[in-house]
Amino acid sequence: MQDQFTGQTTLLRGRTLPGPDERSALQDNHERRLEALARLGAAAAQCGLRADSDRDLVLLAEDEVSLLEATGGEWAALGDAIRHFRRLAPLLSLDEFGFDGGAENPLEEPNARLHRIGGGVEAWAFAADDGSVYKFYLPREEKRIGSAFGFSTGDESLLQAEAGLGDYRALFEKLLLIHVLDGTASEVIALTPEGIVVAKQTLGDPLPQGDDMSPFLPANLIEIPSRFLRANRDHPRLLFFHDQPWLIADLHARNFVRCVDGLLRVIDLVAAPWPTASSHQHALIEDWLVCVRLDPTAPALATAHDDEL
Repeated sequence: MQDQFTGQTTLLRGRTLPGPDERSALQDNHERRLEALARLGAAAAQCGLRADSDRDLVLLAEDEVSLLEATGGEWAALGDAIRHFRRLAPLLSLDEFGFDGGAENPLEEPNARLHRIGGGVEAWAFAADDGSVYKFYLPREEKRIGSAFGFSTGDESLLQAEAGLGDYRALFEKLLLIHVLDGTASEVIALTPEGIVVAKQTLGDPLPQGDDMSPFLPANLIEIPSRFLRANRDHPRLLFFHDQPWLIADLHARNFVRCVDGLLRVIDLVAAPWPTASSHQHALIEDWLVCVRLDPTAPALATAHDDEL
């Protein structure tokens, strides 16, 4: 089926949940987009284009290097990388989604095709007439977007994780990790010239604010002993994906919905790759990571319970 705004093929519409084949295709798209961004960054570096933010990379247009492509070599490779990334994240104007792109704050203006249903610091969510949810992730200060964790030495734990401004790669990683957690299905359908990322999600029913989500967290998340790490977001957990550890958190009630099949699914989170370099400095964490990779229920110490640490 076609998305009503972009005309592109879409696997999502309204409350309908994608089947296993569709979910596999969605995950493949998320992973290929991240690979394409890495390829784009490497190709730009080969041409001496040192972007101060990956926002400069994701908004590169093919015609910016078309004249230099004729010289071949690195510039031709960069042109190919731009086109490849653009197929996975096309540039579209806000007008395509019914907004007045010429307005000072177009997302705040009336829109006959979308109505706002929620949002926060990172993104505003709108619903279309077919029930599909469109999330507009807004760029923030210093060309940043979304949120991601940074790590430092903790006072009450070995590591402290603080959520701060993210970048485009971290946002694309977040949408992939939501999918890996069997969360609400998502597609990245566009980037706008202003740097807004437009993602489409399946519609679900919000939960009452303040509900305790600890009994309902995704099963493949591993509790982190507070002796090892503390975070400034709810329910910090460890996830192994493609054998890489990730910190996942911000799993409060507002970031879950109940889908048409009655199951609770996460729609948002804050994440970052686990700081393995810092872990190498702490033998306890290093040993624990080895153990829980094989057995998620393994305690922090073989001779002690986690709640004793």
